[in-house]
Amino acid sequence: MIAAKPGVTLSQVALRDAMASVDPSLPISSVRTLREQVTGAFAQQRLIAQLTSFFGVLSLILAAIGLYGVSAFNASRRTSEMGVRVALGATRGQVMRLILRGSLWPIVLGLFIGLPLASAAGFVLGSQLYGMKPLNPLVLLVASFALLLAAMLASLAPARRASLISPVDALRSE
Repeated sequence: MIAAKPGVTLSQVALRDAMASVDPSLPISSVRTLREQVTGAFAQQRLIAQLTSFFGVLSLILAAIGLYGVSAFNASRRTSEMGVRVALGATRGQVMRLILRGSLWPIVLGLFIGLPLASAAGFVLGSQLYGMKPLNPLVLLVASFALLLAAMLASLAPARRASLISPVDALRSE
């Protein structure tokens, strides 16, 4: 076995000559560094992790688009209510908070239900996967924050649109 210090370059010719001096009949099919061998060994796992991340981000985007649609629909159904509220003295900020609260409430409820289920699934999968911690609070926190942020951004446009409704236009729409 030929050992070299890390960072030292060793030509393939010198390596083949050294191997031939030990055993000339020993075939050498390829010469790769340890880093290249490790990279090749984990290529499939890396691809699976990248695909999982891609589909996770895609599902978050689709959830945000769906939430935007539901929020916009609910805000448009409450047009006359928002107009009456503004006519009675509600500020634009109060109207926005009302719409945002209605949009974020199902997300918060879903997190209260989903986080214990995700923790339970983590314990089940923890026994199946080597090196995986059953409960990773940082991952759960980041995922929850990403979901809340996406929900907030998706609900912001309908809430702003609802807050800009004039009372006259809201009453005419009925």
